Amino acid sequence: MLEEIVTTAGYKSDFARHHEAVGEARGEARGEARTLLMILEVRKIEVPDDVRERISSCTDVGQLDVWARRAVTADRIGDLFG
Repeated sequence: MLEEIVTTAGYKSDFARHHEAVGEARGEARGEARTLLMILEVRKIEVPDDVRERISSCTDVGQLDVWARRAVTADRIGDLFG
């Protein structure tokens, strides 16, 4: 009975909330990385494998946002990190 009450009331433990937030942050970072890579592709800027991995593995959404803003005006891949 207690399980039913907790489940239907939408209760989440601190543990569950923490891990849900971590998962959301990872998903947001993956989306930002995909968007950045798409911008580079559309702009026909070659992305070496090591740079693609650097972008794809980045979990800092703020950093990915900085790179995406730079990608809009970049002439070459080095302009992202410059």
